[in-house]
Amino acid sequence: MGIYKYEAVDGGGKKILGQIEAANEKEVRKALRLQGIRVKKIIPPTILEFDLGMWLVDKGFAKAIGVKELSGFTKQLAIMISAGVPILQSLEILYRSEKNPALKLAIKKIATDVGEGKTIAEAMQAQKGFDKLYCNLVRAGEAGGILDQILKKLAVHMEKQQKTKAQIKSAMMYPSIVCSVGAVVIWGMMVFVVPQFTGMLKESGQEVPWITQLVIDTSDFFGKYTPIMIPTVFVSIAVFVSYIRTPVGKIFWDNLSMRFPIFGKIIIKGNLSSFSNTLSTLLGAGVSLIDALDICIETLDNSVIAQDLREVKKKIVEGKTLTEPLSKIEYFPELVTQMIRVGEQTGQIDQMLARVAEVFEEEVDTLVAGMTKMIEPLIIVVLGGIIATILVAMYLPMFMSAGA
Repeated sequence: MGIYKYEAVDGGGKKILGQIEAANEKEVRKALRLQGIRVKKIIPPTILEFDLGMWLVDKGFAKAIGVKELSGFTKQLAIMISAGVPILQSLEILYRSEKNPALKLAIKKIATDVGEGKTIAEAMQAQKGFDKLYCNLVRAGEAGGILDQILKKLAVHMEKQQKTKAQIKSAMMYPSIVCSVGAVVIWGMMVFVVPQFTGMLKESGQEVPWITQLVIDTSDFFGKYTPIMIPTVFVSIAVFVSYIRTPVGKIFWDNLSMRFPIFGKIIIKGNLSSFSNTLSTLLGAGVSLIDALDICIETLDNSVIAQDLREVKKKIVEGKTLTEPLSKIEYFPELVTQMIRVGEQTGQIDQMLARVAEVFEEEVDTLVAGMTKMIEPLIIVVLGGIIATILVAMYLPMFMSAGA
């Protein structure tokens, strides 16, 4: 993107000098042609006028639109529409204030499409970063004349969903980092510290206890095979990550992760919270239950839970209520199923699902807090025990010789 200067002639033959912001010359000519202006000369932007961020987005090198940026944009757009600001003017204001290059370009294209007669939902659907859930809710808001209210709900929904995902990631990240650091420390002791003691013990010629010999043998193994082990570990991780990105691998990993102690419950509750929150938002916006379930299934991270919900959708199509197939899913709490049944009977299923989402969010908070409290001392004890064993094994022969 940059400021292109041009020389042109209008419909009356009058010479015009001006400038326009665009991604390339083709876009400049198209924009001016729509205004009935015939271009004679286009002067591209200088290096000082060139927008590097927009160029990176245009070439596909820039970072994609994040949930945080999209949530902020949604909030601001809702506020402006509530205040009575016309949609095109709102988009122009947001375009000028937006810092994220990818979102900035998307807003510009949305504004252009809306100016050409498309609906906001249609314009957003053509841009990356605006998923099916987002576009369907905007479409429902436009149809019902409550776009500002829908955008506010959407912003709240994205914040809750992002919070749940962040909790799940942090729950898995903390022990991974601590264990990785501990493994590096133990490896360093085996490769660099233990060999120093080994040399001293050989010089003394004294008998070595079995535990000391075990540590020495382990140290020799690490010292000999580390050049092979490091690339092997990295290659194994790369192969495993590539495998779990395949459809079969993802199902295997999602199924396995659901069975982990504590972690599995966090993953299940987090995904069910996301499902309940999304379904509540969609039903509250007037989207049909079947369409809402389709969108919910697409937004879930766990393929096993998504597959179970596809079965739920099939049963509903066959004439069952939402509660009946949900009650047959073993990890779906019975209390929550009963709450949804009450919502169906009272005609307030969207409100009941919102409460269900809150229940799951509270359970995720409790599980994450409990896991952190439990796993932190456990990791410290295990790593401390391994390091203490190494040190005792190295100093034990000295204590034995001193005692003799």
